[in-house]
Amino acid sequence: MKKIVTLLLIITSLSISAQEEIEVKKQIVQASCGQCKFKMTGQGCDLAVRIEGKSYWVDGTTIDDHGDAHAEDGFCNVERQAHAKGEIKHGVFVLKSLELLPYTKE
Repeated sequence: MKKIVTLLLIITSLSISAQEEIEVKKQIVQASCGQCKFKMTGQGCDLAVRIEGKSYWVDGTTIDDHGDAHAEDGFCNVERQAHAKGEIKHGVFVLKSLELLPYTKE
């Protein structure tokens, strides 16, 4: 019985580790303020991306590196499409590159 429990713990641990580190090849993502637009829990306006319906805080750039977040087309007011490349580590999107696509008012 101990061997089975140990084996299950090892498999679970490997599964969790694999889920925590996912490389994201260049793809189109939604980028915006995690707190204002994605309703994530935070302590201020910070950049986040949404990939396949799941939101992640971004490490490697800040919300202010991409213009005024509170402008009409800023991240706190709209979701922007962007080409992004990076990897998800421990639930955070570690950014390698982010290129905003042109903004069009809906």
